[in-house]
Amino acid sequence: MENQLRILLTEEGADAERAAWLARCLREELLRLDVDDVTALPADEEVPPGARAVDITQIGALLVSLGTSATALRQVAAALQAWWGRCRESRPSIRLTLDEDVLELSEASPEQVTEAFDLFVRRHSPSEAAP
Repeated sequence: MENQLRILLTEEGADAERAAWLARCLREELLRLDVDDVTALPADEEVPPGARAVDITQIGALLVSLGTSATALRQVAAALQAWWGRCRESRPSIRLTLDEDVLELSEASPEQVTEAFDLFVRRHSPSEAAP
């Protein structure tokens, strides 16, 4: 079974042009990695129950096919961390889903982001999993 990582990006106050540009830039970066594919997914039409729909634009959803590479997830996590770090003005929120595991980042320090990505990758790295 192929590992697929779903990435959902949101940003408060983003207009459609900026949203499309950010998603496109991230997708292009991820395609340079040792992954099988990165597919742009359509934005969700409905707002989930209980979610606030005020001033938040879904930048996009990407589906990353990790394939069988042992380092693909680590590479994607590093690329996402670098991308998030370059978004200093807006700091988009990131939601990663792999299997049933979810990582959500919105307002966090660079150190917290590093720790969260490291933990997420370790949970999905067979060689580093606890016996």
